[in-house]
Amino acid sequence: MNILKFSFIQLFLFAFFKFNSLIAAEPLPFNNIVLHKNPLQVSQVKFKDFSLKDIQINKNDGNIKILNFWATWCGQCKNEMPSLDVLQTKYSNVLVFPINLEKPNKKRTSQIFKDLNIQSLKIYFDPEFKLAKQFRIKGVPTTILLNKNGNEFARIVGEVDFYDERFLKWLNQFS
Repeated sequence: MNILKFSFIQLFLFAFFKFNSLIAAEPLPFNNIVLHKNPLQVSQVKFKDFSLKDIQINKNDGNIKILNFWATWCGQCKNEMPSLDVLQTKYSNVLVFPINLEKPNKKRTSQIFKDLNIQSLKIYFDPEFKLAKQFRIKGVPTTILLNKNGNEFARIVGEVDFYDERFLKWLNQFS
């Protein structure tokens, strides 16, 4: 009887771990990525362009959108910005929106992009923090990843190398 129980437990554990390994997704490339089991619905995504004109992104255009919330005083934000620039250049199905969370200062933000040799990214602003409040941003850098339908499928809190091979492999499963 004990042997039968032991065999049943072994079989159960084997099946449990084998089944879980089959349904597991690609592992997260970094420990500061939060992947939502079910993408979160997102209402309108509005912010300001460099001229402080309203921008509303098209949610259902078939592209992944990366909303990167940053500040000029944030060292980690500056560290990751060049990798976002390369990502924007190399992947046409990924749209990157670096959104500054300070009182709009065109001179300071432009100087930082120039110092970092940012070529393909544009500067955006959220001067009234409406978008930051909508996404419940707690600090910078924070990056929101929207799927092709415009829903949040993941977020990154802290610095990431967006052109790291592990990140690109992980991101590719959502394109």
